[in-house]
Amino acid sequence: MTQTPGKSHGRKAIRPTLKPRELLTPTPDLHGVWKAKVITLFPSAFPGVLGESLTGKALQEGLWQLETVDLRQFGIGKHRNVDDTPAGGGAGMVLRADVLGDAIEHTMAGIQGNWPLIYLSPRGRPMDQQMMQNLARCDGMTLLCGRFEGVDERVLDHYGIQEVSLGDFVMTGGEIAAQALIDATVRLIPGVLGNQASTEDESFSSGLLEHPQYTRPAEWKGRTIPDVLMSGHHGRIAEWRHATAQELTRRRRPDLWQKHQGSDETE
Repeated sequence: MTQTPGKSHGRKAIRPTLKPRELLTPTPDLHGVWKAKVITLFPSAFPGVLGESLTGKALQEGLWQLETVDLRQFGIGKHRNVDDTPAGGGAGMVLRADVLGDAIEHTMAGIQGNWPLIYLSPRGRPMDQQMMQNLARCDGMTLLCGRFEGVDERVLDHYGIQEVSLGDFVMTGGEIAAQALIDATVRLIPGVLGNQASTEDESFSSGLLEHPQYTRPAEWKGRTIPDVLMSGHHGRIAEWRHATAQELTRRRRPDLWQKHQGSDETE
């Protein structure tokens, strides 16, 4: 019995792809499962750390999906060139609009629902927990990893691409930033961490840095666990954790502390 490409069998839909498969195990699409698509010159960089620990286990179990699209496959000419010199002169090379356009349209073909297209860029909006929470509620996302001096601006304008930054510094490409963005988003998908409560009482979830954590042994190198945490009094423990989270935020991140105070005043 032969299968027809694109025919649905339950949640799985098998379809042809231009993506090289030498470094990946063929996996079918899972309908209704959050998916990250990554356009990159280095598909072998994925899944990278995303294939380890809980995110890797969740990937194998089909709780989320990852697809890489090799930008080089859309290159121009015999050598599949993807870049050219900057208009107006200057150092470095810029990823071509026609190459990127073909790759994006191939990657986004058939996409439905809430599916943002994101370019990892140092001039973009800084990543934060609210962004990850919003992305986790999407149907999926497509990430464009830049290289060289960046991408042709017309591509960003034409497709309405969102620019997102890992921080105020420059890296050689967007792959590491893409993995950070995926990791921080995937861990919020129900079932990935196993215990959903673990995402509700951590840094940034309440607008504060997380309180200090301790475990065995009770004494280490003359340092002991705070008595309140050993008391078994859950009310006092909650109060201590909240108070220390506030103090840490006030000292280390005055920007977050100011926002937190502003949110308290409006409630």
